[in-house]
Amino acid sequence: MGSGKSTVGGLLAERLGLPYRDTDADIVAAEGREISDIFVEDGEEHFRALERAAVRAAVAGHEGVLGLGGGAILDEGTRSLLRGLPVVYLSMGVEEAVRRVGLGTARPLLAVNPRKQWRELMDARRPLYEEVARAVVATDGRTPEEVAEAVLDALELTQA
Repeated sequence: MGSGKSTVGGLLAERLGLPYRDTDADIVAAEGREISDIFVEDGEEHFRALERAAVRAAVAGHEGVLGLGGGAILDEGTRSLLRGLPVVYLSMGVEEAVRRVGLGTARPLLAVNPRKQWRELMDARRPLYEEVARAVVATDGRTPEEVAEAVLDALELTQA
C-alpha cells in the first residue's frame, strides 16, 4: 500500500502499449463503494472474498499490466495463480510509506498505531510477495518514472 502501484502500473502499460487494470478499482466499481466502506460495513473476510474473485477474473481475462491490492497475496489460491507470471513486488520502507500516504485512517488496516501496524503487515506479507515475485523493485526515493524504468529493466522488457 502506497508503493505507487497504480501510478507505476499505468506508466508501464503506456510504455508497453498495453491496457492497465487495477483489481481494487474493479471491486470499487462492482460494489459501488470504497474499499474502506466495505471493510467497515461487511468486514475484512467479505472484502477478501471479493478480492479473490476480482483477481481470478483479472488474471483470466486481462492481457496487460495488472495491479493487485496489497493484501491479495494473502490468499494461497491467488499466489498459485501468480506463480510463473511476470510479477513485480514494489517494495518500500516505513519512512517512505509515512512520507507518501501518511499512514492515515483512510487505510482500514492501519487505523490504530499505523507505523506499528504497517511494520506488522509488511513482516507478514513480504515473504509472500517475494515468493511469487520475479523481481523486487525498491521505490524509496524514486519517482514513478524511475520505478517504471527499473521494472522494465528487471523484467527485461522493451517499450512499445
